[in-house]
Amino acid sequence: MDIEARLADIKQRIATTAEKAGRKPGDVTLVAVSKTFDGDAIQPVIDCGQRVFGENRVQEAQGKWPALKDKTPNIELHLIGPLQSNKAADAVALFDVIESVDREKIARVLAEECAKQGRALRFYVQVNTGLEPQKAGLDPREAKAFVDLCCNELKLSVEGLMCIPPADENPGPHFALLAKLAKECGVEKLSMGMSGDFETAIEFGATSVRVGSALFGAR
Repeated sequence: MDIEARLADIKQRIATTAEKAGRKPGDVTLVAVSKTFDGDAIQPVIDCGQRVFGENRVQEAQGKWPALKDKTPNIELHLIGPLQSNKAADAVALFDVIESVDREKIARVLAEECAKQGRALRFYVQVNTGLEPQKAGLDPREAKAFVDLCCNELKLSVEGLMCIPPADENPGPHFALLAKLAKECGVEKLSMGMSGDFETAIEFGATSVRVGSALFGAR
């Protein structure tokens, strides 16, 4: 199956699952995760009409996305991997959405950089729903206070929550928890679900799904 067929298949699966859940297909955004793939691999996906992409590392994204964005200015680029404060300025300059805000220090640095650069980014707070010590993200019990801090004190435009469930667990309860937390936090967007579980995520209310290997192939 070529890239065009894979993209069409994923979009059809998103639409079918959304409709079964009583939702509109347009309520779910596909974030095509292009990490580790170069511009030559990404361009055909852009040519098929895909406009929302996700990357894990700032430095890697800097090497390929400025040229791709110059050719197609209406690309929306999401940072979905962990962000260190020394990369915050570069991230604010390149990305449109940062999905991995998970601690006060990085939130403050991002607020400063947005003001300095005159950039109005959108943000997601990452929640560690499985409380995995090796994984980034907030303790779920801290989510509401942290979202309040980001929105009220730092004036960040937090539009949703993001999670990556433990690989060896049923993702459903983690998606359900994130949806519950989003209501408590007063945010509307849910970034959850990847290649292996995005249909389950849509059933639990995902508004964006991050799909990489099912689209681009194995890394």
